[in-house]
This record gives sequence, C-alpha cells and structure tokens, in this order.
Amino acid sequence: MPLKNNLLLIFSLTLLLLSAQAQIRAKKETAKSTAGKTIYRKIKLLCFLIVFLGIVQVSLAQSVSIANQVKSPRASYAVAMLEKYLIKQGYTIKKAPADFAIALNVNTSKLGSEAYTISPAGKKITITGGDGTGLIYSTLSVAEDIRNGTKLQNIKARSESPKLPFRAIKFDLPWDTYRHSYSLDQHIETCRDVNYWRAFLDMMVENRFNALTLWNLHPYTYMIKAKNFPEATPFNDQELREWQNLFRSIFRMAKERGIDTYLIPFNIFVSPEFAKAHNVAMDNLEHHFFVKGDTSEIIKRYTRESVAQVLQEYPDLTGFGLTLGEGMGGMTPQEREDWMKETIIQGMRLAGRKSKLVHRIPFSGNTGSLGATTVEMEQITRKGIEKEAAMDFISPPIWADLKFNWSHAHSTPKLIKVHGGKLYGTYFNPVPQDYKITWTARNEDFFCLRWGVPGFVREHINQNSPAYVGGYFIGSETYIPAKDYFTKISGPVDWRYAFERQWLFYKIWGRLLYNPATPDAVFKAEFTRRYGPAGENLLQASALAGSTPLRLASSYDFTWDFSLYSEGMLALDSKTKRVGYISVDRQINQPPLDPDYVSVADYVKAVAKDSSFPENKITPPKLAQRLEQDCQKALGLVENINTAGNNTLLYEVADIKTWANLGLHFAEKLKGGVALQTYRLKGGEENKQNAIKHLEKALHFWDEVIAITRPIYHDMPLVHYSEQDGKSWQQNDHLRFHWEKIRPDVAKDIQIARQSKANSAAD
Repeated sequence: MPLKNNLLLIFSLTLLLLSAQAQIRAKKETAKSTAGKTIYRKIKLLCFLIVFLGIVQVSLAQSVSIANQVKSPRASYAVAMLEKYLIKQGYTIKKAPADFAIALNVNTSKLGSEAYTISPAGKKITITGGDGTGLIYSTLSVAEDIRNGTKLQNIKARSESPKLPFRAIKFDLPWDTYRHSYSLDQHIETCRDVNYWRAFLDMMVENRFNALTLWNLHPYTYMIKAKNFPEATPFNDQELREWQNLFRSIFRMAKERGIDTYLIPFNIFVSPEFAKAHNVAMDNLEHHFFVKGDTSEIIKRYTRESVAQVLQEYPDLTGFGLTLGEGMGGMTPQEREDWMKETIIQGMRLAGRKSKLVHRIPFSGNTGSLGATTVEMEQITRKGIEKEAAMDFISPPIWADLKFNWSHAHSTPKLIKVHGGKLYGTYFNPVPQDYKITWTARNEDFFCLRWGVPGFVREHINQNSPAYVGGYFIGSETYIPAKDYFTKISGPVDWRYAFERQWLFYKIWGRLLYNPATPDAVFKAEFTRRYGPAGENLLQASALAGSTPLRLASSYDFTWDFSLYSEGMLALDSKTKRVGYISVDRQINQPPLDPDYVSVADYVKAVAKDSSFPENKITPPKLAQRLEQDCQKALGLVENINTAGNNTLLYEVADIKTWANLGLHFAEKLKGGVALQTYRLKGGEENKQNAIKHLEKALHFWDEVIAITRPIYHDMPLVHYSEQDGKSWQQNDHLRFHWEKIRPDVAKDIQIARQSKANSAAD
C-alpha cells in the first residue's frame, strides 16, 4: 500500500477512535453498566490494534524501483514476475528514487546462454542474464528468495549456468492420441484452455525447463488448412480458427518465457478425410499405430507440404521432431530414414526459415514395428543424422533421442537398455560433433501419488551426462498432466490442474537438470513456504518413501509402458497378455532389471547351495531390510503432523504414508517369497508358515494403503490392454484403478502359500 494511503488510513482510524471514545464517555454518564464498560474496552482495544498495525505497515513498507535495460518480451516477463512477487510480499513498486533499486541487464560477452549473476551492493541489486532466458531465471531466483521470506537487503550474491542445454517436457496432446482411450480423451477440454497452458508454461520456466515438445499422431489438420489439400481438414473455418488461436497462444507464451517448442508427429498417418478422398491408408482410418506404412507419393507430398506450411504459419514454433516406428510397419530402417528425408526434412527446407530438429532414435532394426535394435540400424541412423546436421536450414545441434531404460526411467540410474534392447555404442563412438544425445525419462509408474527423490535425480543426471549428452525429456505417454481426475475431497485445495499436484516432481527434475548442484535446501524451503513448520520433514519423508517405486522397478525387469506400473504394483502377465497385480510367484521368478539386484528364485537357489553374494549385490533380504528401514522412518517423520483444516497438506502426508505402506507391503512380500520358495525347494513346515505369516502382513499393509487412499482418491481410469498388437489392443475404458480393487489379488498370495507343495525331493 502506498505511503500516502497508509497516512490517510491512520488519520481516519484515529478520528474513529476519538469519536468512539467520546460517544461511549457520554453513554457512561447515563449507563454505568458492566456491559457498557466491556463494550468500551473492546472497541478501544480494536481501534488501538488497527492503528498500531497501520503504523507498523508504514514503518516496514519498502519501495523498490526496477530499471530494465533490456527491451524484449523475455525481459518484460522477467520484470512482471519480479514485480508480482515483490508486491505479494508487501513491497511497493515505484520509479527511482526508492528504498531499493534493482537493475536488470544482459551481458552476452561474459555470460553464456541461460546463465545469470545476482550482485547485491548496499541497497542496489544488479541482475544480469547471459540472454533473455538467463534474465528470467535470475529474477525468478530473487523472487524465490522473497517468497521464502528473505528480505531484499539479505539477498546473497550468486551465479548459475546450465549443466544441460536441453531440458524438455514430453507432452502427449489428448486429441488424436498415441493410444485412444478415455483416460486420455478426458483432458481435451482442459488442454484447449489457454489458461491451462499459461499455468503450465509458468511452472516450466520456474523450474528451468526450456523446451515443450508436443506429441500427436497427426497434428497438421488442427493447425492448418493445407493449401493444396483442403479436403484433409475435418473442421469448418470457425473451428479451425479456434484451434489455430490455441496453438499460436501456446507458442507465443512459450517463446516469451524462453521455452522452445517442438511439434513431434508420429508417422505415417493422414486424416481419415484425406484417406477417403484419395483412397490411401484405408486400412488405418482409426489410427492404430503398429500398422503397415503407406508410402504413397500423394501422402509424401501432403506431409511435406503440411510441414512447410505449419512452419510458415507459426513463426514462434521452434522446430519439428522425427519418430521412426509408428505407422511404418514393413519398412526397413533405411526406408524409414528415406521417407523422413523426403517428407519432414524436405518440408523444413521448403519452409524458408531455420528450425531445430529432434531425431528420435528408431527402436526397430528390422521391418517389424517392435523389432530389436541392431548395429546396422545404429549405423544407418547416425549417418542420416549427420547428413541432416549439414543442412543449412536446420539449427544445430540436432537432439538425437533415446528412451532411458525403455519406458521406466524411474528405476535404476544405470543405463540398462533402450527401447528395443541394448545399445552398441555407434551413436557415441566417435563422439558426435553435430548432434547431442538426449534421454527420454519416461514416467509410466506413478500418476496419482506425489513423488520426489532429489538424490535419485541428481545421481541419474551425474551418471548419464558425458560430453555427448545434451539433456533430457521428462514425461509420460499413458498419462497427461492436465485434468485433476484424482481428488475426491470436496474441500478447498491449493491446485486446479493435475501437474500442480506433482509440483515436487517437476521442481526436482527441472532444477537439477539445470544445475545438479542445487541443494536439497531449495526443495525443503518450498515445503516450508507452503506449509510452515509442518513442512519441515516432508522432503526427507518424501525421499525415503519415494524409494519404493525405484526399488520395485530395479528388482522387476520390464519393457514397454504397461509392462510395469509401480504405483499400483501391477505388471503385464506375458501368459495372459493382461495387466494385473504382481503375485508372489511372479515376484519370485521375474529377473531384475538392475544386475546388482538378485531375484528371489536365484537367491534361494544360491542359499540352498551354500553360495554367497558379493557385498554390492542387493539380495531380497537386504532389499526388504532397506525398504523397512526407510519406510518406517518416513512414517515416523509425518506421524505427528496435524493436517486438520488443510486439505493440501493432508494429501501431501497421505501420499507419503501410501508410498511407505506400499514399501512395507513389498518388503513383506519379498520375505514371504523367500520363505515360500525355500519351502518349495527344501520343504520344512516352518518355511511354509513363515511364508503365510509374511504374506498376511503384506495384506495388512495393503489394507493400510486402502484405508489412506479410499476416502481421498476417486477410482482412476487407466489405459489397459489385452493384447500386444497395436491394431487389436482393446481399450477397457470401463475399468478403473484403485488399490481397493486389487485387494482380492493381493489376498490370493496367502492362498498360493497355503496350497503350495514342497518339491518331492525335499527332506
């Protein structure tokens, strides 16, 4: 509040106090009642407090002048964010002279791209960015301090620069989705709202993400009416204008925030209207993705011209991406590369402007859509990328993308496999000069429960960022962070959109990709800002309980998306081709992903032979012990937090408790699995009874999960499959997930143990 307004307030309140005193004094002469005296005292005290608070506000209010030497949309955004948070903390913004002066400038000669320095000197703070994006990050850094209660005079000098230049969100758009399902379609209305994208982009830049990649089977008809193929669009002019306004708004807002945008279509697809008009791709009108590729000349021309027109009509769009797999069945790796060169690459050339390129590494070394990786495929792909890098209409570097540990990066930080199998080293040796490898860190493991383990993300980045790596994609394919379809409590919460529930997930990944040395204190301070003293232990508890899905995925090998869903303790059954609860038998026999882990079957077999394991090996008993230790500690840290009256805090605590109880459930199942497998191999009624006891305890912890989550979470739609065949996969949209629905399968483990027989050769 300006000073003159404060003075007027004080003057008015003083008159009010004097008036009230005069009136009550007069009444006291005629009515000496106790009630009158009480009222008088209350009014006098109230007026005194109001005047006192006004005086305090005047004495503490400080004015700030902001001198912006940079004229650009990014600089304007930086100033707007700084002013927003200064005002929220009670500062006033005015022209110089003021109590504090903040000067913003850019110095490209001394600072690199996205870098910044903050230099306080007395009552002046100089903020310098290496470019417009660095300027935004510097003001957000100051704003973060202010929001956490640091006064301007206590702002510390510091500088930061990015560890990785590419820090992207993978975002599957909910229209014409990779997989057609209600679980994805339900987000359409939210994702057509510009306000959603404004909030999402604000979150991205606050967490230092600098690229938004939009994935879609066939995006062109939502963005343009193809000049030579108007029959391809399903929309009338008004409908198309609405779609165009949406995309233009997204790209403009992203550019303003220093965020690059990429359109990444899957291939080969055309609209049903185009297919019917030209009698091509008639076997894929419903857009299944594992189908034979239609390489008709008219499809090539349509794709090429669509890419060029999109780049021309959307100048704020940064670039395109290539995906070599979907809709390309029956084509060899070389044929797929050639098709891309004739369509998307040539379309980029015809656009008449420079743009950037993401070249996703193919995962099929043969003509099948789900083929394995090969050395020959790597050689063909590297040669193609290096040719693209030499093209003057493509801005370097090209981002060559691989899926880290297939679809489940939240497992072990060790690179075990990529989509399709192993790597043969061709992409890295010799070290590339014109392209950088990026890792797609897919999250198909937790959609509902909040998650945040800074140590894991920090280790992941430090282990996997040699010179040839340029960055990461973070995101999902079977989940869209838009509509909140989880929250069941009707009371107020501090979020509107799904991504806001997972604020810690995005903050940890984004901030550590920018600077892995970012201390845990940054994340802890955010908990404190949100929840006060109640947030003191939440980061530590989150990190301890959040180890549960990482350890499950490290101990249980997987491949594609729904071969594992850690949050639900679900996995694909290779026999039935259905996703279901990981039974004790499956946990016993499934090989681990991480070679440092030992399966239950291998452990029991080795013990039976009196064999031992090296100290670095994580055996089932050792894994169970670590789970118990961390999860019990997490529960202890949140045990006494009072969540009454704060639904947002209630959910934070509930999710930690849920992960912890899932971890304790997993620990008991491991112990039960060891006892059961030992009984089967060696016999011994005690082993059988121990198995039953541990599996009963596992059910107990599952019931704890149900008790925590049933009152606060709806049944959740997930993408379920029946067959691993893109054309015949059935979307069971009537199915909903909740831990309560899985309970009968969890209880079956006890029955499995009771009905088990010892090996006939056992004593």
